[in-house]
Amino acid sequence: MNFILHKLMVTRIKRYIILVFVCNTIAIGAQNTPGDEVNLDKIPPRIIRACCAFGYDLKLWGVPFVNIDQVISIDDLGAHHYMSNKSEGIGTIYTNKGGFIDVGHLRDQIDWTRYLYTIILYSRGKGEIVMPLRKEAGRKTLYLNIPEQFDDNDCMLLAGKITYDFSLWHEISTWYGASTVPLMSEKFSSFSVEDVYSNLLGIHVGMKALQSNLPFNQAATEIIASSLDSLAVVKTAQETYDAYDAVKQLWYTDKKRIPRKSITLKRDPDVLTSSRPWLVPNNSNGVGDPVVLEVPLITTKGDLLTNYYQFTIDLNHRIPVKEIFPEYENSRINQDDFGVLLTKISNELQIMEQSTLAENKEYLQK
Repeated sequence: MNFILHKLMVTRIKRYIILVFVCNTIAIGAQNTPGDEVNLDKIPPRIIRACCAFGYDLKLWGVPFVNIDQVISIDDLGAHHYMSNKSEGIGTIYTNKGGFIDVGHLRDQIDWTRYLYTIILYSRGKGEIVMPLRKEAGRKTLYLNIPEQFDDNDCMLLAGKITYDFSLWHEISTWYGASTVPLMSEKFSSFSVEDVYSNLLGIHVGMKALQSNLPFNQAATEIIASSLDSLAVVKTAQETYDAYDAVKQLWYTDKKRIPRKSITLKRDPDVLTSSRPWLVPNNSNGVGDPVVLEVPLITTKGDLLTNYYQFTIDLNHRIPVKEIFPEYENSRINQDDFGVLLTKISNELQIMEQSTLAENKEYLQK
């Protein structure tokens, strides 16, 4: 009986840890389809899809006997459900042309793209629309000003661009200490090598699903599968484990415990306008060149998408505003300031990675 109780306790702890400590919580709105009623006064509620720390067999500080392992195989993906469903397959999977893909991240951005597309369609020709968002290292607000003649394709591209800004802010804010759970830092996963690429892949899948004549969930399900296939996805979970093993102690270490930031040895902040996949060295299998994903930046007529919205953050104390933006009179920034932040983070990363790699090498030699 004690053994059974122990197993039940461990199972519950695992579920709690995966959902709370390792997840990146994302806020998306109620299920809206074009034409449904939109309530801009209500901040979108949170949903949780478990997103994965990079690596496997990872351990948590203060929680013995629990290892994090969310590798998934292509056969376990299941159908996509807007706003999530427990039947969805989530986890990480390796692709030979797109690197590691976090399916939870991918699905979240598919849904964000659809949600914002609905908001943008609703906003056409109505002047400035103000949409409050949940706090994340400060108070976030989205301002839209969509001309009545803005066509559906441009609405889709704009939804993709804003979705990317939201996802990029999550990486930036967690680097500076923002977290879903108070006192539980998420810096260990900020800008990990699979995060941004998975986000941008989800945005591309979401935009394609919006163009499809199929019901959204069916379209997303089919396009996820075809997109992974085009990236030369591996066929078995063991191949993803093998890919992780090839970069263990190089890109991540299983010798430290979450949430230590030194568990992640390599990160990628060079993601302002595109994302290039990180491929396991010497493991291309002759499948072709890596697939670089581009961020939507311009309308079909060549106008900048940033002409039609502003995503602002009234920063809190976590981000050193005066140091980074000494010319600013207040703490408000917008999406056009992300480049400055990414440059600073890149410089900080170079220093941190050298220190972390040296620390890890010393640890392994003991």
